[in-house]
Amino acid sequence: MKPLISLVGRNLRIFFRDPVGVFLSMLSPLILLLLYALFLGNQQVEALGETFPGVDQADIQGFISAWVFSGIVMITTVTTGLQAMNALVEDRVQGRFKDFLVSPVSRGNLVAGYLVSAMVISLGVTVLVFAVGQTYLSISGQSYLSLLDVLQVFAYIALLSITFAALTAFLATFIPSTSGFTALATIVGTVMGFIAAIYVPMGILPDGVTNVISALPFAIAAMLLRGPLTSGALAELTGDNAGAREVMESFYGLTLSVGGWTPTNAEAVFILLAVAAVFTLASLARIRGRVR
Repeated sequence: MKPLISLVGRNLRIFFRDPVGVFLSMLSPLILLLLYALFLGNQQVEALGETFPGVDQADIQGFISAWVFSGIVMITTVTTGLQAMNALVEDRVQGRFKDFLVSPVSRGNLVAGYLVSAMVISLGVTVLVFAVGQTYLSISGQSYLSLLDVLQVFAYIALLSITFAALTAFLATFIPSTSGFTALATIVGTVMGFIAAIYVPMGILPDGVTNVISALPFAIAAMLLRGPLTSGALAELTGDNAGAREVMESFYGLTLSVGGWTPTNAEAVFILLAVAAVFTLASLARIRGRVR
């Protein structure tokens, strides 16, 4: 256990001592925030204002802010976990595996060290982003979260951090160079908002595209976070109008539909746990094969 903890600590130090890498891991969430702050947010608020003409503008703004914030939190779990795997790529490129293998560190601990550190980094940074964002929303009077909502968000962040750390670790094992890894991180950060329907609401997309996106773990992850993060704001917005609430949930991706099947939260959690298990085993096998 001690060698594993030492390796995890070493990988954490590598990540946080590289400010450029930390910034790149946060670039996609920052881009999403800027897009909505500059123009997309106003468009959504105006559109909802026309749909709910008698609703307070502050309630509309609160829902849109919560919806955008859920996307930022979800993207962070992906991009930070991926950036943490830069240590693996650099160690392979620099030939450090040979040094590790002649030290009293087992191959299993070495392999697990990369994966565990990626999960810890993803969890830690995402929780920090959530805390900072929620503090801002509270100060600006746009926070509708209950204690139960906060606990749900923490649980989902932990699940997503594990799932996407495993998935992105698997992707990173195919990258032969640091420049290739940078390109991968850029691509993932750029397309993530589209394949999770975060840049635009799900209801704007064609039905075929919606079905494909809804089947991906990224949209499922976003759906889970949107539930507790927007539930209070959505209740304020729709009141007792169950029909309006159902339409809003479908349009903004709070519920998903894949060929007529609408996954529940429990089913979504099971799917992400399955993805985490499969890619954890695949990542461990791939990393172990690379360590030589």
